[in-house]
Amino acid sequence: MDSAGQPITTPEQWQRRRAEIRAEWLAFLRPFSQSRPTPPALETLSNEPVGDVLRQRVRYEVEPGCFTEAYVLKPAHTGPKRPAVAVFHSTVAYSIHQPGGVEGPPETAFGLKLARQGYVTLCPRNFLWPDNEHIDAESETRRFQERHPGSRGMAKMLWDAQVAMDILAGLPEVDPQRLGAVGHSLGAKEVLYLAAFDERIRATVSSEGGIGTGFSNWDAPWYLGPEVKQPAFTHEHHELLGLIAPRAFLLIGGDSADGDQSWPFIEAALPVYHLAGGPSRIGLYNHKQGHSVPVDAERRIDEWFQTDLPG
Repeated sequence: MDSAGQPITTPEQWQRRRAEIRAEWLAFLRPFSQSRPTPPALETLSNEPVGDVLRQRVRYEVEPGCFTEAYVLKPAHTGPKRPAVAVFHSTVAYSIHQPGGVEGPPETAFGLKLARQGYVTLCPRNFLWPDNEHIDAESETRRFQERHPGSRGMAKMLWDAQVAMDILAGLPEVDPQRLGAVGHSLGAKEVLYLAAFDERIRATVSSEGGIGTGFSNWDAPWYLGPEVKQPAFTHEHHELLGLIAPRAFLLIGGDSADGDQSWPFIEAALPVYHLAGGPSRIGLYNHKQGHSVPVDAERRIDEWFQTDLPG
């Protein structure tokens, strides 16, 4: 529907409405204004072979005077430019060690697993972690908002994710036309916003983040804040799915944060995908096994990227 409540029936009408929706969300997020002229320089802290994968821990400046760390994982053997995926960790104390395959259950080591399949992956640390070993959400959010008054926590996560994409797209091994993003739980929230506001992302998998603003703790100050619970807040995340269209987006649920209750969000975005013509590369897979990444969900993730980011 357009802003007057009338049906949208042409791609041109949708592009006008899309621009309005994007502007309204950015006005709500209040992103801080800084330039990103070139990817930040990477300081390599460690190099470690893991079978046929090279795992590098790197440090870089994500904002002026603010540094963070990430893992870069890539096949050890050289070859043509590869597809690449940004991998965002969930709410575990050991942060980037999870997707990097250093610590935690192997099913959540998306970065290591995808690198073994031939992708280059980058696993950045979320700003709520002052180091790689513990989270301090309230203090880190307060520090961020002291630097950028009025800006919401999700604006910071979006900024950091886009810096990560700048780095990933600029790596010599990477084909910048074949970029994806995946995250579980906290990471699933990040990839939803990254895909919506960064059109470099060709394929996305969001696992158990809670697609609806009432499905999980979106009202936390490090996400969107308590305003999303107020009657005056009239937006929902199906609008972000519309911004992602026609690029590929897979929502994975386990009947915890996401599941059958998430389908109306996918359904609401389908008309936008239909306007683009061709197959609608958006879907929901509910494994019904809670807030986890079971084997069948891993398989769906692999299939999704193999289809949309072919090697």
